[in-house]
Amino acid sequence: MTATAVTAPPRTYPSLRAAWIPLAALCLAFFVEMVDNTLLTIALPTIGRDLGSGTTALQWVTGAYSLTFGGLLLTAGSMADRLGRRRVLLVGLAVFGTVSLAVAAVSTTGELIGLRAALGLAAAAMAPITNSLVFRLFDDQALRMRAMTVMIVVGMSGFVLGPLLGGTALAHVRWEWLLLVNAPIALLAWVGVRLGVPADCPEDLTHDRLDLPGAVLSIATIGLGCYALTSGVEHGWLSPVTLGAVAGSVLALVAFLRHERRTPEPMLDLSLFAGGTVRGATIAQVGTSIVMAGVMFGLILHFQYAYGWSPVRAGLANLPMIATMLLATPLAEGLVRRFGHRVACLVGAVLLAVALAGMALGVPHGYPAIAAAMVVMTAGLRIVMTICAVALVEAMPENRTSIGTALNDTAQEVGTSIGTAVVGTLVALLVTTVLPAGTWSPALVASFFHGEQVTYALLAVVVGALGVAGALALTDSRSVEEHPEEEASAQTAGVR
Repeated sequence: MTATAVTAPPRTYPSLRAAWIPLAALCLAFFVEMVDNTLLTIALPTIGRDLGSGTTALQWVTGAYSLTFGGLLLTAGSMADRLGRRRVLLVGLAVFGTVSLAVAAVSTTGELIGLRAALGLAAAAMAPITNSLVFRLFDDQALRMRAMTVMIVVGMSGFVLGPLLGGTALAHVRWEWLLLVNAPIALLAWVGVRLGVPADCPEDLTHDRLDLPGAVLSIATIGLGCYALTSGVEHGWLSPVTLGAVAGSVLALVAFLRHERRTPEPMLDLSLFAGGTVRGATIAQVGTSIVMAGVMFGLILHFQYAYGWSPVRAGLANLPMIATMLLATPLAEGLVRRFGHRVACLVGAVLLAVALAGMALGVPHGYPAIAAAMVVMTAGLRIVMTICAVALVEAMPENRTSIGTALNDTAQEVGTSIGTAVVGTLVALLVTTVLPAGTWSPALVASFFHGEQVTYALLAVVVGALGVAGALALTDSRSVEEHPEEEASAQTAGVR
């Protein structure tokens, strides 16, 4: 017993430095999952040429990952709150690394889409749990917030760094190596989690049964909804297959909501949305991810096809986003301390709408105009995503933190799927369904720019509305708790 006491990781840590092994491992796990969201976007033209893919197929190379990831996040969060967070994370990391090795055998676009879907499934067991576990490494509230901020910055940086890392790698290796590298990274994260993160105490877990019908219905809702966007271009917006996908998504959503209200042990307790923090943060997170995924997907095509840039140069074009993400941290924290959640989130939402409008106007005027819009957009993203992520976790009962982070990540991944689908669909509809290799003609470039302008203008309206609606549902609190007395009462009564 003495040896076990010496080697076992402590329940909590007194500082970030003392927790460097588990914190680094959790950040690494979160980073590789977020990088994989966008790592292949820079390689889409190369993949398209190698595998003979059109815009729709390329859309699903990125969308398949987000689709399975977003659809299974709530299920993974529910499993983690029941079976143990560290246990589920270790399984997810092992599967993620193993599946990544299978890319060596991929020879068709369909196989690559299937592999990406499998990676999304494994990643669903990683993202919400990494955030939940880092929250539990510390007892001190200030340390918890600092650790959460580190995780958010790492995750967002991974999302943005994906194209840069991918572009640099493509200058030296084949695109398959962009996925093969996941295996050693996942192994390092697995070892760090195993050594530094304590196992869950039984009293910290919930003992509700898994809501399998709810999981199936949530996956059907998201999957059919995203497929309907793609099917509209392929088969026509009034075709039976498109209308069937729309109807199926709506019916699955209605059935999901009805089931969650009636089952005694729901996957997602819908009563949580009665609180402004949960409802508003979820809405705003969907909007931010629509922006992030939609703009990055559009700009990758813009830089490499319309401009004819190499993958490395296209990746370097994202540097304004990376720099702003790091520099905007004091701005986000200062706004919250001075004005509270609602006003700070409103500022972020306005910045997003302004940036998208600026992007729509700046597309024909070269990279400097686009870079300026990227800076404003990233500042807005940093503010909204940080406020909403921290507030959502704190709004959950202690034994449901994984489902809270899963809800946050689900909102983001739903937005990612929508953003990728909308931009890919509109570009295909307004420009071309087949992206020609080589130098584009001036007429095609002009048509592509026009398609981007329409798309970004539409996103400005939609995302601005979502951001404002989400912000207005928040409170003026300068802390991370909305109604502490209500939460305490709910926990005392045993409410999830």
